[in-house]
Amino acid sequence: MLHKKRLVSALVFSLIAMTAFAGQSRKEEAKVELPKTAAGQSVQAFIEALNSGEVGQLERFFAAHISAEAAKQAPPADRAARVMQLHREMGVMKLRKADSPSPESVVIYVSGEGNQLMRVGFQFSPAPEYFLTGITVDEADPEDLAGSPQPMSGPEALAALEKEIAAAVEADEFSGVVLVAHQGRPLFLKAWGLANKEFNVPNRTDTKFNLGSINKIFTKLAVAQLIEKGKLFPDDKLGTVLPDYPNAEAKAKVTIRQLIDMKSGVGDFFGDRFVATPKDVFRRNVDFLPMFADQPLAFEPGAQQSYSNGGYIVLGEIVGRVSGMDYYDYVRKNIYEPAGMTNTDSYEADVSVPNLAEGYTRRWDGNENPGSPRRKNIYSRPARGSAAGGGYTSAEDLLRFTNALVAGKLLSPAYTEWQLTGVEPSVSQKSPAGPRVRGGLGVAGGAPGINAALEMDRETGYTIIVLGNYDPPAAVNIAKKARRLIGAIKK
Repeated sequence: MLHKKRLVSALVFSLIAMTAFAGQSRKEEAKVELPKTAAGQSVQAFIEALNSGEVGQLERFFAAHISAEAAKQAPPADRAARVMQLHREMGVMKLRKADSPSPESVVIYVSGEGNQLMRVGFQFSPAPEYFLTGITVDEADPEDLAGSPQPMSGPEALAALEKEIAAAVEADEFSGVVLVAHQGRPLFLKAWGLANKEFNVPNRTDTKFNLGSINKIFTKLAVAQLIEKGKLFPDDKLGTVLPDYPNAEAKAKVTIRQLIDMKSGVGDFFGDRFVATPKDVFRRNVDFLPMFADQPLAFEPGAQQSYSNGGYIVLGEIVGRVSGMDYYDYVRKNIYEPAGMTNTDSYEADVSVPNLAEGYTRRWDGNENPGSPRRKNIYSRPARGSAAGGGYTSAEDLLRFTNALVAGKLLSPAYTEWQLTGVEPSVSQKSPAGPRVRGGLGVAGGAPGINAALEMDRETGYTIIVLGNYDPPAAVNIAKKARRLIGAIKK
C-alpha cells in the first residue's frame, strides 16, 4: 500500500542520493559550478569529502558544518556512515546542474550510473553560521536540466500547469485532483478522470483518495503529541512500552526515536506472508504485526537507515497502548477533528463510503502491463489501512491539515518544528530555537492504483497536493511539474 518517495524532508533527515562525483573529468567539472557563496562552499566541501571515499573525512565535514544541537541528535559519525552506505548502493553520480534559490539554499541535479536524475536540496541556517540544517531529495526529469521556465505571473503559471495536466489526462497518465495553495489559501483546485470507471462516476474536488505512505505523518504527529505530554520518551525501549512484542532483541534494543527515523532494523510487512494472506484479514493495525514482528532485525538498531513500513505499524501499536485508545480513534480525535478533516479516515474496503475513488492499476500481477486496460486494485490492498499508510482523504482536507499544523493547532511550537524541520526539541523545550520560517513537508505514497503527493514549503508559502487513483508516478509527476512552474513565478 505504501511507496517510498526519495523526498523525505521533515519525516527523516535523509542523505539518499548524496553520492560521489568522483569520475568526472576536469572538462566535465568546468561545465557546472557551485555558487560562490558560503552555502556553495559548504556543498563543495561535502562533495570533496564524499569523493575521498573516506568515512573519516565525511565525519569531519559534518562535525564542521552542522550545529552542536544537530550533532547531539545525529552524531557526525552516524551521518557519515549513512552517506557512505548510500554511495555504495547507488554508485558514482555526476553533477549536472546547480542553483542557489537563496543565500541559505543550494539545489544540485545529479545523475547516477543508471542515468537516473535526482534533485538534491541543501538548506542552511542564516548568516553568519550557515550551518547545514537539512537535505531533501526528489527524483528529477530531463526538463529540469534545461533550466527554469521563463519568469511568469501566478495566473500564467497555473494556466501552464493546467495545460500540462490536461496533456497527462489525454494520454491516460493521470486521474485525480490537484490543489495549489499559497499561504494556506487555494489558488487552483480541479479534478480530472473517473472515481469509478464501471459507472462512469467522475472525480470531484472533494473526492476521497488513498494516501499510501502519507499516513505516516499522522502517526509521527501522534507520537509527538504523546511525547509532548510526557506519556512517552524518544529513548524509551520498545519492550518498555510493548512488553508483549514478539521479538526479544527488538524489545531490548529498539527505541522510539529509531522507529520514527527508520533506524530500528524492523522490516516490512510486504513479502511472501502478505501476498499469501487474504486481504480481508487486515482490519486493525495489530493485524499487520504477524507479517514481520517475529523476524530478526535487518541490522543493529541505530547502525543505518532503511525504509520501514513495519516500524510505523509498531509506532501505531505504541500510540494505542500509551493513549489507551484504538489507533484509528486516536488520530481521528486528536488530529483529524482538530484540523477540521471531515473527509479523512481509514475506511474498510467492503464498507460503502460516499465519494471515494477506486484505484485502477496496470500492475495487478506485480508486473507492468503497458497498454492493457486498468484493473481495480482490490486484491493488492488490505481491507483497511494502517499506521504505516492506506487511509483516505480529500485534497481540501490535506490542506486543512497542513494549515492546522503550521498554525500550531496540533502541537506546541517546539514540536511543530520537529515535524517541519526535523529538529527534535529537548524534553523541557517549549519554543523553537530559531525563527519559524523554514522547513515544510515533502512526502508521497503509492502502490498499484494509488499515488499521492504533498509538498508544503514554509519559506515560499506554497502547498502542492496531488491525489490520484492510478499507479505511481502519476501524481508525483504532476507534483514535480507544479513545483517547477511555481518556482518560475515572479517574486
